[in-house]
Amino acid sequence: MGNPVFGRADVFQPRHPQQSANHGSQAGEWGTSQQPYLQGQGMVGAAAMGQPGNLDQPRQATMTLDDVIAKTGVVLLVLAAAAALTFSFVGTNLATAGTITVVTSLVSFVTVLIVSARRRVPAGGVMAYALVEGVFIGAFSAVFEAMYPGIVVQAALGTFAAAGVTLAVYKFTGFRVTSRFRRIVTIATFGFAGAMLLNLILALCGINLGIRDSGGAVSGIAIIASIVGVVLAASSLIMDFDSVRVGIDNHAPTSESWRAAFGIAVTMVWLYTEILRILSYFRE
Repeated sequence: MGNPVFGRADVFQPRHPQQSANHGSQAGEWGTSQQPYLQGQGMVGAAAMGQPGNLDQPRQATMTLDDVIAKTGVVLLVLAAAAALTFSFVGTNLATAGTITVVTSLVSFVTVLIVSARRRVPAGGVMAYALVEGVFIGAFSAVFEAMYPGIVVQAALGTFAAAGVTLAVYKFTGFRVTSRFRRIVTIATFGFAGAMLLNLILALCGINLGIRDSGGAVSGIAIIASIVGVVLAASSLIMDFDSVRVGIDNHAPTSESWRAAFGIAVTMVWLYTEILRILSYFRE
């Protein structure tokens, strides 16, 4: 399953059990396919029999790696711009930053659910997510920057460095995204999310499990939890890259590049928040 953003579209799911596992052995570059894209096999047969056929019909535009890169860049640019404006507006006002963080985190969560549930992800919905999530990131980052000056730049650089290393591992080392790998990461991610939710609920009741420390002494379990979060986010990013490759190989419509950009952006935000947290623990 992996990222639920990709799970809604069948075109991002491997058609054969070994399709994802054998991506390193396929001829050509990432995102190429050995099968020609035609609007139905009947056209080939008709042409071979000397019948009119429909070979003159225009082919449906399909998603390419360039489409995904371009749209991902646009989404991250809008998100970063909204984050920068919010960061500047909030400044050192922690009360305002905290309120904005809570409100936009809920709105962002609902937006992800609504947009990812659509059969066809609208560009406007993705841009709306980027704006809301950007405001969240700006306010969330302002809280940490007020306590640990310079940490936001470090976390941003760390996020893109981690994403680059993750992409390199996937593309150049022959790393295999098997069904077992997807299953393990998915189960672990749900378990991690459940633990974070339980910790939040108990924290609101005055019970601190030490999983998410903020200020004061940092517990070992908090550091371990953040390390697990970074590993899971990076693993999810690998699965996102593999889903994009599968989508390209399956000749996904070009409109699905918005879904791909959306899914990658969601995982990148998660990776950033986990890196920001773990860096803060070593500033205590």
